[in-house]
Amino acid sequence: MKSDKISEAVVRRLPVYLRYLNELHTREVPTVSSQELGQKLDLNPAQIRKDLAYFGDFGRKGIGYDVSYLIEKIRHILKLDQQINVALVGAGNLGHALSNYNMYLKETMKIVAVFDSNDSKVGSLINTLVVQPIDELGITVKARSIRIGIVTVPNVEAQRVADQLIEAGVEAILNFAPIILKAPPHIRVHTADFTTDLLSLAYYLEDGKEHETNE
Repeated sequence: MKSDKISEAVVRRLPVYLRYLNELHTREVPTVSSQELGQKLDLNPAQIRKDLAYFGDFGRKGIGYDVSYLIEKIRHILKLDQQINVALVGAGNLGHALSNYNMYLKETMKIVAVFDSNDSKVGSLINTLVVQPIDELGITVKARSIRIGIVTVPNVEAQRVADQLIEAGVEAILNFAPIILKAPPHIRVHTADFTTDLLSLAYYLEDGKEHETNE
C-alpha cells in the first residue's frame, strides 16, 4: 500500500511496536499476540491488528506474530533495512545530546554530519564527528547522500536552516525549534516541541495543590 494512504498515526505507532518487539527478541520470546502487545503498550489489540494489516498479513490465528519476522517486516516498512544518513544543524547542548545518543543506537539511521554557524564550535568534536561550518552543508548533504535533517537551533534561525537543508536536497526534517517551519509539500516536517508537551501536562494536575517551600 502506498504511504500516502496510511495515516500519520499508524506510521507513528510502528516504531512503538518495533521497540517492544526488540525487547521481546532480546528476551528470546518467539511469538507474541496482539492481546499481549495491547496490554504492554496500552493500545487496543484490534487497532494493532488493523495497523499491521495495512502492510500485509503477518499474524497466524491462534499463534500470533513471529517476533523475529515481524521485526524484519516493520524495519522494512520503516526503511530501516537500509542506511539512512542524517545531518544535524546546531551543535549546542541539545545537538550534543542527540549526537551522543545516536552514536550508541544499533540502527541504520545515523547522524553522519553536524553543522553550526558559530565559529567557536566549528572544528570541535562530538564523538567522532567534527562540527562543520554551515556553508559546507550543501556539498556535504550531496556527498554523504544525507536524506534527513535535524534542526536544533534557536527559533530565529530555524526557518533559514530548514531552507538550507531543503535546498541541499534533504527529504525530511525533524525540528526541535519552537516554531512552525514552512516547507514544500514534498518535504516531510515533524516538530518535537518539549515546551508544549510540558506545559500541557499542567492541565492534568490536581487543583488546589501548591509547591511547599521551607522558609
